[in-house]
Amino acid sequence: MSLRINDQAPNFQVDTTHGKIDFHEWIGDKWAVLFSHPKDFTPVCTTELGYMASIQSEFDKRNTKIIGLSIDPLTDHEKWLKDVEDVGGSPIRYPVIADTNLHVAKLYNMFPADETGSAEGRTALTNATVRSIFIIGPDKNIKLMMTYPMTTGRNFNEILRVLDSMQLTAKHKVATPVNWQQGDDVIIVPSVSNEEAQKIYPQGWTTLKPYLRKVKQP
Repeated sequence: MSLRINDQAPNFQVDTTHGKIDFHEWIGDKWAVLFSHPKDFTPVCTTELGYMASIQSEFDKRNTKIIGLSIDPLTDHEKWLKDVEDVGGSPIRYPVIADTNLHVAKLYNMFPADETGSAEGRTALTNATVRSIFIIGPDKNIKLMMTYPMTTGRNFNEILRVLDSMQLTAKHKVATPVNWQQGDDVIIVPSVSNEEAQKIYPQGWTTLKPYLRKVKQP
């Protein structure tokens, strides 16, 4: 069964570089970013894990935990993360899942449910679909899903931008327009009438179309 936005994120218990965790318990009352990798010691992923380590404080500011995943054993992770630290210049403070039995990858539809075997003998090419990002809310529901090709490094600044938007729009009755950045004007959602909007935004707003009303970010 495929996952969709707002579905409950499948829970799992798994070994990580920080010990065994229960995913939902680990998230607690925070947001979470799960980002997966097809294989240890791959060049693009090495740069990605390193960059995430360098900006982890930005996720901390947003009450968000980050967790990596790769389909290799912990012994390989430990060696690989030393390379990641060398390349990225920052210590790895977030856990990385050892999904050696492909369990999490199957749960999150990165592999077909009937995929057989384990990490042993698999290559980055056979694991190419394990290049996904999931943002999960405190309610344990999936808020975002993105999958990248192996040859394209992910833009984690975009993940921070989307996270800012989702946290803002979860709190206020607004949406964010194209290319929105923190501090830009936002859109009053159509479900809010002009009468209700007047109470929320007594300073007024700009009407571009009856259904498109821009207002300063709350």
